[in-house]
Amino acid sequence: MKFRYTYILVTILMAFYFVPVNGQVKNKKAAPKKAVPVSQSTAKKLGDAAAQITQDTSKKSNTKTEGSSLSEEIIVTTQYKPVLADAVKIRRNPDLEDKTPYKAPLSYTTLDKRLQKDNEIQQLEAMKRPAERDSVPTNNYARAGVGNLKTTFVEGYFGNGKDEALQVGGYVKHFAQSGTMFEKQNESRNEIGVFGKSIMAENTLSGRIDYRRRGTYFYGFNTDVATPPVFDPQKQTLSTISAEGEIAKNYRDVENDFTYALKFKGYVFSNAYQARENNVVLTGFLNKTVKQFYAGMAASLDLGTQKDSLYSYNNSLIRLNPYLKLQGDRYKIDAGVNIVKEFGFGNRFFIFPAAKLEFQVVPKYIRLFAEAKGDVNKASIRDFSETNPFIGENIAIKNSVERLAISVGLKGTLAPGLGFKATVFRNNVKNMAMFVNGFASDSAGNNKFGVIYDDGDTRVSGFNGELDFKAGDDLNIFGRVEFRDYQTSTEEQAWNLPKFKLTAGAIIRISNKVNINGSLLFRGDTKDRFIIQNEVQPVAIKSIVDLNGGVEYKITKQLSIFAQVNNILNNSNATWLYYNNYGFNIFGGVGYAF
Repeated sequence: MKFRYTYILVTILMAFYFVPVNGQVKNKKAAPKKAVPVSQSTAKKLGDAAAQITQDTSKKSNTKTEGSSLSEEIIVTTQYKPVLADAVKIRRNPDLEDKTPYKAPLSYTTLDKRLQKDNEIQQLEAMKRPAERDSVPTNNYARAGVGNLKTTFVEGYFGNGKDEALQVGGYVKHFAQSGTMFEKQNESRNEIGVFGKSIMAENTLSGRIDYRRRGTYFYGFNTDVATPPVFDPQKQTLSTISAEGEIAKNYRDVENDFTYALKFKGYVFSNAYQARENNVVLTGFLNKTVKQFYAGMAASLDLGTQKDSLYSYNNSLIRLNPYLKLQGDRYKIDAGVNIVKEFGFGNRFFIFPAAKLEFQVVPKYIRLFAEAKGDVNKASIRDFSETNPFIGENIAIKNSVERLAISVGLKGTLAPGLGFKATVFRNNVKNMAMFVNGFASDSAGNNKFGVIYDDGDTRVSGFNGELDFKAGDDLNIFGRVEFRDYQTSTEEQAWNLPKFKLTAGAIIRISNKVNINGSLLFRGDTKDRFIIQNEVQPVAIKSIVDLNGGVEYKITKQLSIFAQVNNILNNSNATWLYYNNYGFNIFGGVGYAF
């Protein structure tokens, strides 16, 4: 109870202390009048009337004495009416147009289809080939023409048609010219042959028989001395009957397939004198595929006899080539050896490397390749005669040995239709064959060539470059350049072997009726030799430039006319010492398809 009264007393004292006392204020403000509510229309009238009355509503001070309190009186005449200018008024009418877009009613149809799992790769169906349209719907074609230099030209090709399982045909060719620079500067070439190919269920059989004959005269003589009173050039004929046949297993896209092939090839060669050469070559290979590995064996038996008036040789070789191949997505490796055994007039045994490597530097465009190999190059009277038809009798026969041939290069495609190949190589050859003349420096006789050999090791290094541009069927340009450097061992020079050679050509299709072709041959200068008092004296042979061109015009699908111009620059420099080329010549004729 005592505490309750104490709290009440404290509360009363606090109230007296904080509440102001009215008796201490001298100037008392008038109590404000209560605002009388008026209607909206009445307030509007009063506001307009008050706006027209001019009255001072400033503050009025009543200062009786200094330091006395200030009083202020405010007179409210009317209600405050805010007025907005016309510029800030917003006048916007509501858009009463109904713009709701029309939505067509949707209807759904369910598909009654079973879900299939397509995560496994399925075999694609083969697409049918469109029907082919031949420009000339015939199987046979023949051409014939004549020209200056007593030129005669005939060629024909014959076939059985478009039988995919059996192909049988034949061909015949004839070309002859007669120059005017030398007595009996004549040459003729004749060829005839038949061929056939049969594709069976498991194997493919193919074969051919050919006959070739080349006729010429030993018309060259030493132009540095007077022409002999009686110069009757001897005639030379080179004849070859050849045949070949092959049986091979057809390719099948199966895993771990076993493939094989067997080939027979042979020829009989003779010339106008007593030289004879017979040769038979049997080759074959067996190959077994195991995943990405290819293991196999290639073998050949080369049997040959070579005869002339002073000798009769048996020159034969046996070759064995076991190999292992590995192929991946960007590389291909061939590793093997080449085992060669000579028998007959020679008796030697060799083991050479046989390795190849290809790697795709830029996939689908550029490939790097390298090769290391070796072999025995068989000396052949026929091969020598085809290179130089002016060789004499009883030429020397000796097999050359290519000890090690190393080549590195690039090949591929630079642009669509533009292919290239560039190779740098270096070979070591023992007993390399070379042609030398039999002319005497003071006589017009002995105008035939012989064959000699560099008995030591000849180092041959150089560069080969090839370029081929084919823009569809209308343009094809191709070229090949060769550089050679010979470092002989026993001979002073690489006789009659050029160090530079360029071949190029182009085929242009102007329209469906007109075709143009051209070719260029440039061979650098070479050197031959004279032997005077047991001393070798080199003699230079100038370079050769041979530019050719031709045109063909199709009158109908079967009938056409053509013209060919050879040696346009009329460069008649010698190919072999004192054996000059034919000059400018032109011939033309007609062609017919039937």
